[in-house]
Amino acid sequence: MANWSDPRTTAANYATGAGTRSDAYDAGLRSYMLSVYNYMASGVLLTGIVAMLMVMSGAVMSLINPMTGAPSGLGWIVTFAPLGIVFAMSFGQGRMQTSTLQLLFWGFAVLMGASLSTIFLVYTGTSIAQAFFATAAGFAGLSLYGYTTKKDLSGMGTFLIMGVVGLLVAMILNMFIQSSTMGLVISMLGVLIFAGLTAYDTQKIKSMYAHVAGTDMMGKVVIMGALNLYLDFINMFLFLLRLMGNNRG
Repeated sequence: MANWSDPRTTAANYATGAGTRSDAYDAGLRSYMLSVYNYMASGVLLTGIVAMLMVMSGAVMSLINPMTGAPSGLGWIVTFAPLGIVFAMSFGQGRMQTSTLQLLFWGFAVLMGASLSTIFLVYTGTSIAQAFFATAAGFAGLSLYGYTTKKDLSGMGTFLIMGVVGLLVAMILNMFIQSSTMGLVISMLGVLIFAGLTAYDTQKIKSMYAHVAGTDMMGKVVIMGALNLYLDFINMFLFLLRLMGNNRG
């Protein structure tokens, strides 16, 4: 998650009358959130295009060791490079220019496309499409809830982030245990955790507007917000695919 503060109040200078937000504030907020969603959706689209091109060109096979079926040297690089970019963006956002964050975001989306192209070797195209559209529908509803709810979700967010850590530990353990039951439980919890994070991150991104509107920080917050929502979407999609996906042959 991006290392921004998480306020839940609206700046007074954007309000008029008895605490009512001005039309200008509302219009600015809508434009800001639209920018976040545009970045996020464009990133997902770019990832999908790269994945499809990797499959259609056969380049996806360069990521797999033909003798063992495990990732090749290039495959491991493509797998872990996006994680490195996420850490660089999260911890270096304060020092980086907005343009640098933009380039890293698009580079991240491209590398994720290359990495995710391998799912076409495991699951049928129909399964992937079903999981994608189910994720898109769920994401839209959950993000809308996070945007419109008056309930403070910050407490839930702390719990969910702890859940992500627990998921990572469980996934590493299951790499050695190879339990199908544990894998099913992990996938179910993964869908629920990232569904909750979608609503939480949306509310957090919305709350930031009052503090960055009209400042040089807004462009950075837009990109980091898009990155957070992108990660929520992709992780929810992958866990859902593991639950409902049909393996090839």
